[in-house]
Amino acid sequence: MRKIIASTLMTLDGVVEDPGGFGGTSFGGWAQPYFGEEAVRRSVEKLASCDYFLCGRRTYEMFSAAWGDAEGPYADRLRELPKLVASSTLTGELTWNATLLEGDAIAALERIKKQDGGDIMMYGNPALLHTLLENGMVDQLDILLHPIVLGTGTKLSGPRTELKLVQQDTLPSGVIALSYQTA
Repeated sequence: MRKIIASTLMTLDGVVEDPGGFGGTSFGGWAQPYFGEEAVRRSVEKLASCDYFLCGRRTYEMFSAAWGDAEGPYADRLRELPKLVASSTLTGELTWNATLLEGDAIAALERIKKQDGGDIMMYGNPALLHTLLENGMVDQLDILLHPIVLGTGTKLSGPRTELKLVQQDTLPSGVIALSYQTA
């Protein structure tokens, strides 16, 4: 049975919005200075263990524009990994090796989770993460806690969710990688 691993970049004050700077906010890109060699290696390694990349419409659009033609091991893995896009506004065929989860996205994900194979990695989209937590779909929550305070932006939120810390590492950049399993 597959797991859904939700991975998010977060500031010390809980902001998860626009870490890559692709969202057009005035404060976006706050995680870029911390995305060094070790962070790239870890990201590629995590993606290599997954069979799918799950995202919402905005993350799909931003990532396909930013990483679709980029080069390097991270971009290569993102490009080859089949994407599952949860959206109520997109229709029709998608590009960038992506499939739209039409209809009830939670029911579709439940079916995919029951299949044998690698895990499903979810990036970005605080709203999608909230919905997944609300429906008990997240098996593992990975937070990369960045040593920066923004004072503005969307913060991680969701229903009350009990978590158990299963791994903790500090990257050379000062980012703390926290991995939790849902209780």
